[in-house]
Amino acid sequence: MSNRYVYGVVEGDTVEFETEAVAGADRVYTISHRRLGAVVSDIDTTDPEETDEDAQRHDEVLREIMADGGGTTVVPMQFGMAFESDRELKNVLRGARPAFRRAMNDIDGTVELGLKLVSEADADIDREAIEADAADRFEPIADQSVANDLFSDRLVLNRSYLVAEDERETFDEAVADFEADHDDVIVQYTGPFAPYSFVDVKIGAQQ
Repeated sequence: MSNRYVYGVVEGDTVEFETEAVAGADRVYTISHRRLGAVVSDIDTTDPEETDEDAQRHDEVLREIMADGGGTTVVPMQFGMAFESDRELKNVLRGARPAFRRAMNDIDGTVELGLKLVSEADADIDREAIEADAADRFEPIADQSVANDLFSDRLVLNRSYLVAEDERETFDEAVADFEADHDDVIVQYTGPFAPYSFVDVKIGAQQ
């Protein structure tokens, strides 16, 4: 498997560990250019199929990278970034260096947390009041937040929050308090994730 599948980019750290990686790979390691390093595994294609299993492995590898060394900052890549050679990948790291540095500064010491508020079937609720209460409780704790698609009529709120690691417990408690005060919605709280929603660095292989 001569191609390189990219999970994310780190700065100054050499990440290497054995794990269940995308497409059956069993090792994750770093390809570096100057102080930037792409965390990769080997793969036999540059166009991997996004199966549920491999999408989960991609997320799990990112979590392991974040845990490596007690809290590595990683700029996460979306599923599917693969390159034909180390040289090609290093060229991308060189060209996107300023964007990666900005992204790392933005997300250093943070995680992404997801929150969905779902109404009970046929429930008559005050959506605006619930949204306002959620904003009052969660926005002051988070560094940033973004709205996600309301893909169901029952979804009252679907947001991702960028939260500093040292505010994580405070955010957890705020979610627990909100849930205790609202029996009119179902609270779905997920994470931590690598901060996909707060990174806008797009790279691609030259096909």
